Amino acid sequence: MHIAKTLSGQQGAGSKKPGLKVAVIHEWLEKHAGSERVLEQILLCYPSADVFVVADFMVEKHRGFLKGHKVKSSFVQKLPFARKHFRKFLGLMPLAVEQFDLTGYDLVISSHHAVAKGVITGPDQLHVSYVHSPMRYAWDLQTRYLEERGLRWGIMGLYTRWLLHRLRNWDARSAAGVDLFVANSHYIARRVQKVWRREALILNPPVAVDKFCLSPEKQDFYLVVSRFVPYKRIDLIAAAFSKMPDRRLVIVGEGEGESAVRAAALGCANIEIRKPVRTDELIALMGRARAFVFAAAEDFGIVMAEAQACGTPVIAYGVGGACDIVIDDGVTDSTGVLFSEQTAEAIVAAVQRFEQNYHRIHSETCRANAMRFSEETFRRRFMEIVDDAITARAVQSSYAAAPMRRGQDMEAITADRPSALQYQV
Repeated sequence: MHIAKTLSGQQGAGSKKPGLKVAVIHEWLEKHAGSERVLEQILLCYPSADVFVVADFMVEKHRGFLKGHKVKSSFVQKLPFARKHFRKFLGLMPLAVEQFDLTGYDLVISSHHAVAKGVITGPDQLHVSYVHSPMRYAWDLQTRYLEERGLRWGIMGLYTRWLLHRLRNWDARSAAGVDLFVANSHYIARRVQKVWRREALILNPPVAVDKFCLSPEKQDFYLVVSRFVPYKRIDLIAAAFSKMPDRRLVIVGEGEGESAVRAAALGCANIEIRKPVRTDELIALMGRARAFVFAAAEDFGIVMAEAQACGTPVIAYGVGGACDIVIDDGVTDSTGVLFSEQTAEAIVAAVQRFEQNYHRIHSETCRANAMRFSEETFRRRFMEIVDDAITARAVQSSYAAAPMRRGQDMEAITADRPSALQYQV
């Protein structure tokens, strides 16, 4: 088997390469969230692909995006209490993905945020890994992970530290089995370079921008839409608007950190907290908002792109995916404002700067900016990247297979050999 071979028949309507047998590795199926949106678009690119997951507990009514694709799960699926607690078997997941038999597949695509990239492939198989993030809790976010779960001390804390140490070792080693990394933002590309010492191409995740309508007419309120979890810093936004009683803030969400959010908004008539609303109501709110406010350091942050698709400016913490989404250049092309510190004072200053430049930020510009992240754009770019990687592999293989003539040294043979990077977009 060889990646450059041509087989009879077509892989599918989305694929540009004929005859490729494709496997797609996804961590687990439980709910339709951000990584599942990426999986959905990858499967549209490769309609005949087989899907491999550590565990599959997604209910039938949410499985439509799989469009009949065969899903193969690992032994974790059958472990006791796995349905409700499969994440507690994290220590076994590296072993689980290594047991997938990928013999016969030409192209392996992993959708990675934990262990998916660790599948074992052969020298004639191309492995492309789309990285939502390296394993956050095993690397730079370990301290926060332990603190949030009360595991800094004690026997369980010691065990968890040992387990994360082993996961880091495996995570670094398994990166060597990936031929090409594709990161979902510049921020994640930097993390890939830091933890795996590998370069990554950048392809932002798909956003269903067509579901969000341009709304040029704005009302006099700022909007937050988020789960109430500590790292989202919704309490910080509420604290900032408590200092601006003339600015109205609407917060939509719920979660474990709700008490902190309500405490920060206590006694503030300008702050309204609402439970989650239907999608159509949410889109309408996004469209009417004067600006969308975001204070978390996210890998990408799809909700910011969704707000931009409604023509709504974004005021965001300038770390992570916000830097890929929000244009803050101080001129007519701006689509929002970025602030540099996670403090209430920085948010207040950002709102003030936004108000000073409000006349320079146009709804049409915000909408046009969001169209960069459309699902169609993602599919086209992803297939281009994969096809270019296949072409590069074929060229390299043809040189490797060429016999060396008598008197010709290896340096002379490889001097004009093209680099794989020449084929990357």
